[in-house]
Amino acid sequence: MKQLALFFGVFVAHTLVALPRNLVESTKSGTIINIIYVAIIAILISYLIYKLIKNFSGSDIIDISEYLGGKVFKTIIGIIFISYFSISSGILLRNFCECLKIVYYPMTSLVFIILAFIVTLYIVLKFNFSSISKVNLIIIPLVLISIVFLFVANLENFSISNMFPIFGDGLFDTFVTGLGNISAFGGIALLYFLPPYLQEPQKTKKVFLLSMLFGAIYLLLCVSIILFMLIFLMYTNEILPLYSAARYIEFGTFFQRLESIFLLIWILQVCCYLAIITKISISILKKVTNCKYEKPIILLFTLLIFAISFLPKNYAISKFIESSVNKYLSIGITIFLGLIILILANFKKRVKNKIERIS
Repeated sequence: MKQLALFFGVFVAHTLVALPRNLVESTKSGTIINIIYVAIIAILISYLIYKLIKNFSGSDIIDISEYLGGKVFKTIIGIIFISYFSISSGILLRNFCECLKIVYYPMTSLVFIILAFIVTLYIVLKFNFSSISKVNLIIIPLVLISIVFLFVANLENFSISNMFPIFGDGLFDTFVTGLGNISAFGGIALLYFLPPYLQEPQKTKKVFLLSMLFGAIYLLLCVSIILFMLIFLMYTNEILPLYSAARYIEFGTFFQRLESIFLLIWILQVCCYLAIITKISISILKKVTNCKYEKPIILLFTLLIFAISFLPKNYAISKFIESSVNKYLSIGITIFLGLIILILANFKKRVKNKIERIS
């Protein structure tokens, strides 16, 4: 259950800023059909990863890379995944903090907002990372409840006609061009690193498939909220579309400003996400360098994420990196690179076993 929550925590974080709106802008009224389509593909990919990785019991993609190409190849793959995780987390942190600045802290320097997350990340990793998995188990249900509540509470504001024509701009855009939306399931990358953390290896298949299924349902809810409320959100110029949707919830004069509660939950989820991703990056670096001491590495990664978050000169550039550059990095590294390594490693193992049987 903890491992499922860890995956879901990484997946959820990317939907809190602009991902659902980016998907709607990409495939328009055909987004719901498109998400169902790419979700099926993502589930099939996760099943394929399970079938390939189960032949290397208790090993992650870094261990398998060493088996396939030796220490040099392992180092190269480790650096690629560390770079991907660092860039995606740094840019997400920057975009989320930009949103916080606009919504609540317009007079506060962006440096101090980001620094608050970085300091929290350093303290958690240095003193008590084990508590993150427990906190994540609490936060994830709250995030799910907040999205379901957001969906139900806004039913009266929905315009179902927004999903027509059901195939958007056509079959080609929905099923061919729209295939790029599989990057929304970038959390697949975490599946490559889950096996060593699973206390019950026999449940690996269940964890992999349920992760994708729950992720698909959650993403479908987020996209539906944005799509059905498009008439309200398209003119607001808000950079937190789900937060904007929460502002339309009304339950009399007593229950007002519920979006503040949602935002608090989402802030906690982003903190959990940063801790999980950084911990995985640290474990990769330790494997690559055979380093036994973790504390200096913690400082290195927190400073790295801080530095990456300030590489874009403005929000427009960081938004472009998240929606375009990171999109293709996710597809290339998470799906193609990972699967190629697993396929070649399985082929090598099969040939090696065959030679051993002959000899």
